[in-house]
Amino acid sequence: MEKFVVAVTGASGAVYGVRLVEELLRAEKRVVLLLSPAGREVLRHETGLDWCGPLAERRKRIAAYFGSEKALGHEDENDLMAEVASGSAAADAMLVAPCSMGCVGRLAAGLSSNLIERCADVALKEGRPLLLVPRETPLNQLHLENLLRLCRAGARIVPAMPAFYQRPAGIDQMVDFVVGKVLDQLAIAHQLYRRWRAD
Repeated sequence: MEKFVVAVTGASGAVYGVRLVEELLRAEKRVVLLLSPAGREVLRHETGLDWCGPLAERRKRIAAYFGSEKALGHEDENDLMAEVASGSAAADAMLVAPCSMGCVGRLAAGLSSNLIERCADVALKEGRPLLLVPRETPLNQLHLENLLRLCRAGARIVPAMPAFYQRPAGIDQMVDFVVGKVLDQLAIAHQLYRRWRAD
């Protein structure tokens, strides 16, 4: 079973990470969910999901929400001894959604001071897909340079930019469009948005 790391950092748009986990589990993938402290706070503010507190409590709440314990894991962001921190046990792909500009800067600098940064570094060094969903506007020069540096290092940048040709009926469809674009990069089949047809 393919294994994916999904990280939620402290940018607005925590729902992107949640929807990615849902869709990966639906596609019968194994998922390891990582949450930065700021990511947990944004998640609580934007969605009402409270995944703060001690690790054991977080694991219970996360498993209950997704209804999956076997295919879903959750590790503490400071546990550099976690399985996914090693290149010999690297995930098939890592996704950071949303990816804050602070996280982008740390990844571009090659830092590995927490498990999110380490897993991203492992993905790049092992030649595995690293997909970043940056969610910030406007972007300054440092943001753009850091994103370009990561792109040149092998990361795929999938900005949270929903399209409107499908005439979304609400926020859920706008979120699903972005999530679908991420899944497209991984060649994972989905029905999250209507493909463009000129007619």
